[in-house]
Amino acid sequence: MNPNLFTQRAMPMQSRPQGKSLGLRLLIGLGVAAFSLFSYFNSSSVNTVTGEKQYIKISAQQEIAMGLQAAPQVAGQYGGQTQDAKAQALVERVCGNLARLPNIKESGYPLEFHVLADEQTINAFALPGGQTFITMALLRRLETEGQIAGVMGHEIGHVLARHGAEQMAKQELTQGLSGAAVLATYDPADPSSMRTSQVAMMIGNLATMKFGRDDELESDYLGVRFMAEAGYDPRSMIRVMEILAAAGGGAKRQPEFFSTHPNPENRIARIKEAINKLYPNGVPQGLKP
Repeated sequence: MNPNLFTQRAMPMQSRPQGKSLGLRLLIGLGVAAFSLFSYFNSSSVNTVTGEKQYIKISAQQEIAMGLQAAPQVAGQYGGQTQDAKAQALVERVCGNLARLPNIKESGYPLEFHVLADEQTINAFALPGGQTFITMALLRRLETEGQIAGVMGHEIGHVLARHGAEQMAKQELTQGLSGAAVLATYDPADPSSMRTSQVAMMIGNLATMKFGRDDELESDYLGVRFMAEAGYDPRSMIRVMEILAAAGGGAKRQPEFFSTHPNPENRIARIKEAINKLYPNGVPQGLKP
């Protein structure tokens, strides 16, 4: 047997040089990042209600369709629509005063207001396109029509500011950039690179959390503005936050409202700032509490 032939067969294959592998990963990662950034920043528009530039990839009609499709399933998670006709009529009357405001009416969103039967879960929320909800558990804790207007005005603010659609675009960008960072830094042959990849994903999650906080604060401002324009005292919104804070109390299970909204105690100062900005000379007399 030829010993040289045996040696050739036994010789292990040489691995690809690590430098080339790293360069390829970086190239792919940069390509993914560039595509994500281009796709995001190429979708800008100016919101007619907030006056701000935002980046959204779906149309208002698509938002409306998505909200209508999701509404039955979402309502079912909270016991469906309430059978309390008086509660539903109360919310519709208050929200009707908000819906008739020019900025809201001209937005083109077909707002619908749902009172959900759930007597245990304290929550209010909106779906993209105009479907808004409040649970009986929260409604029963509110003391005045002005407080209802504050809560629902906040949720209408989410709809008109297009926060749902904006969040989808931001999450897509964040996922694209985080994925690009993982592609560029993770090397299966180097276990230590996993930590770098995890840090990249963590940064992406933190960015998404910040976007959510900003949206809530903007909706607080819009809610204060809408309720005041509809004839309700915006200071009622401060009382809403106090009621929610009291509902949280020392309970083992915090109200679900806290999982989708920042802590109400931390928002009172911002609401006061919004009121002072709208009414630097003081809140007008005669507004309904």
